Amino acid sequence: MSAPAKNPPIAPAAPLSAEERLSLVGLDRAGLTAALAAVGVPEKSLRMRVSQLWNWLYVRGVDDFGAMTNIARDLRGELEARYAVRRPQIVAEQVSGDGTRKWLLRFPGAGPMARPVEVETVYIPDDNRGTLCVSSQIGCTLTCSFCHTGTQALVRNLTAGEIVAQILVARDRLGDWPDRAPPDGTIVPRAGGRFVSNIVVMGMGEPLYNFDAVKPALLIAADGEGLGLSKRRITLSTSGVVPMIERAGAEIGVMLAISLHAVRDDLRNELVPLNKRYPIAALLDACRRYPGLSNAKRITFEYVMLNGVNDTAADARELVRLIAGIPAKINLIPFNPWPGSSYECSDWEQIERFAEIINRAGYASPIRSPRGRDILAACGQLKSESERLRARERLALQAMIGSED
Repeated sequence: MSAPAKNPPIAPAAPLSAEERLSLVGLDRAGLTAALAAVGVPEKSLRMRVSQLWNWLYVRGVDDFGAMTNIARDLRGELEARYAVRRPQIVAEQVSGDGTRKWLLRFPGAGPMARPVEVETVYIPDDNRGTLCVSSQIGCTLTCSFCHTGTQALVRNLTAGEIVAQILVARDRLGDWPDRAPPDGTIVPRAGGRFVSNIVVMGMGEPLYNFDAVKPALLIAADGEGLGLSKRRITLSTSGVVPMIERAGAEIGVMLAISLHAVRDDLRNELVPLNKRYPIAALLDACRRYPGLSNAKRITFEYVMLNGVNDTAADARELVRLIAGIPAKINLIPFNPWPGSSYECSDWEQIERFAEIINRAGYASPIRSPRGRDILAACGQLKSESERLRARERLALQAMIGSED
């Protein structure tokens, strides 16, 4: 009787350059399975190896294959030759006096000739939570008139890995990994424990126009054996891409926020031009059909308070009428001014009167405290400032070269 065949050795892979190596960050279990199979891991070992990798990537936050000590050394070498667990470059890190942290992150281009791209991520600590605001696109197509990102043309969608990487960077910088000492220079803003406990997809871009990347990224964030955030602590915010709302609820199942900001179509057409395609009535019908909608899974309506634009008592009463029957809360957002904007924030007394009308109707209407105004906190503002600095540097370099001719 012949001896049973041994598993073939893992075939050595030709080393790739750093730019060519596929990052494993953002891959789900099926993606990791394919990556491991591609370097010759036997089929009977794939499930175990995927579980090991998943734990290193999303539970321990390791960014070096060499630290994955329960994976065989030769396999670690093959993974190092073919793949990466890279983080984006931190171009700027700003810390507000109120504890808000803002990072400008640079990702490599999507091809050999593509330029690197930059995106913003913001961490907002509160007494009982730490909320991370992540971006889904670089730039935006929606041109909302009050939003700084709306002044920036869409460059491209972020990948699932680039969305997840924003969470990993925040946890790196906040010392938010178990059994791992934070690196030198890490900002640890907690006294007794303030971690990334909540995620909101409210940064640069419209997440439902990048559904195929946002979905796997948020499912990784919500995975109980990985980053481990409850779906009730993850909120996806949309300006109102009506055809995708029900699908988002069915396939992702996180909390939903709607950037409403007006109670009349004519005004919302100006503030949120997407309204011309999907007007308020259609948007609210989609909200009523959101899967799992209940008092325990309320929709948040975001409403930026603009002085003399959308902040009257009549606006508040109409808002209550529009959302009747929808389990909801209304987040009142004092406008965060940015250079070039034509809007001003409503007076605080007016915001409180607006909130009182909503509260009397039975809806919670928390007023979001302005945060990070001293660190270019308006979404997209830090990226714009970085681009202006680089433009000035290029002009200075051109002038210097010209003076030498």
